[in-house]
Amino acid sequence: MIRQIFSILFLCLLCSVYVSRAQKYSVVIKGGHVIDAKNKINEVMDVAILNGKIARVAKKIDASKAEQVVDAAGMYVTPGLIDLHAHVFGGAEPDHDDNNGFDAVPGPDGFTFRAGVTTVVDCGSPGWMSFPTFKRNIIDRSKTRVLCFLNINGEGMRGVKWEQNLDDMDPKRAAEMALANKEYIVGFKLAHWSGTVWTPVERAKEAGRLANLPIIVDFGGSDDHPPLSIETLFDKYFQPGDIFTHVFTELKRRDPVVDLNTRVLKPFVLPAQKRGIIFDVGFGGGSFNFGQAIPAFKAGFLPNTMGTDLHIGSMNGAMIDQLNILSMFLAIGMDLQGVIDRSTWEPAKAIKREELGNLSVGAIADIAILTLREGKFGFKDIDGNRVEGTQRLECEMTIRGGEIVYDLNAIASSPTKGK
Repeated sequence: MIRQIFSILFLCLLCSVYVSRAQKYSVVIKGGHVIDAKNKINEVMDVAILNGKIARVAKKIDASKAEQVVDAAGMYVTPGLIDLHAHVFGGAEPDHDDNNGFDAVPGPDGFTFRAGVTTVVDCGSPGWMSFPTFKRNIIDRSKTRVLCFLNINGEGMRGVKWEQNLDDMDPKRAAEMALANKEYIVGFKLAHWSGTVWTPVERAKEAGRLANLPIIVDFGGSDDHPPLSIETLFDKYFQPGDIFTHVFTELKRRDPVVDLNTRVLKPFVLPAQKRGIIFDVGFGGGSFNFGQAIPAFKAGFLPNTMGTDLHIGSMNGAMIDQLNILSMFLAIGMDLQGVIDRSTWEPAKAIKREELGNLSVGAIADIAILTLREGKFGFKDIDGNRVEGTQRLECEMTIRGGEIVYDLNAIASSPTKGK
């Protein structure tokens, strides 16, 4: 009997030790204001991470159970930001522009984590011919999660001359590449088309039909003829879930959402959004004007996603990075939760990767910790027009898959050892 009692006590002790160890966390983030649209959280909470996943989100989590503690008091804790529109296929090929050339940034990691971004979607840099190189050189070598809208052109975004080649727009080959790489390819891109026919849109749509994926369109336009109508694009070709990028552009060779003469939002835009068409900022080096964004905002039209159009020509211009774009929209009247939602949960839904962009228990621990500075700040559009704001978002820390990959002010404690 005594032996049985000792056996039971020993088993209880082992179970207690096991449970104690099982409850250890790799990281606990304490005291931050959590914004998580999927789970409708907008309040001060603690967040615990274990094995690269969100383990718990609660009011009080025991920090003694953590290998590392992050003091996020006075800061905002959000899912890792998702940049729906970037160009990260940098390379050394001449005459290749964003497709393994000099115009794209050479991989994402030097540009993402410092802005709280954990996922980028390359927006059409590679086509089906160059995607294997893109995967080998960029996706496989990056800590940032890299996804892709595959260009309908086999050559991808090699340059305007190649992007006008209808013979290179092969929906079957594009769909085959997408289906063979479902983990990475989230849709199809039509970029910079400057002709007068709708054939490229039709071919992108056919690729989307074959692979059951959305399309994202960036019209080019020409000075030789009127631009293709975005009303026709929305009403005749787009289906719910398709994406229009560079929504606030005012280039004369593109059809804008706000009338250039009256400065009134065109009447078909809001109904298109209500039908499920997705509108992306796609700021870039030449595709954002306050003359479009401010009247649209006043008319109740807000972008669905906050893509940057990151490339060599935009990162040192008016765009800077995703947090600068979010801060810019704060300056023109959007609230903090609105800009965070549109750079986390909304893009996750747009690319059908709903495992991302949220802090649900069991989700991948991609997290941004942000400060909201108060002061006097200036923001400009691509033509140099300036607005002033009183708030600017800055990244304090980025966590990718449970690993701290950026820590601006060393707010994480030193990892404990031997516990």
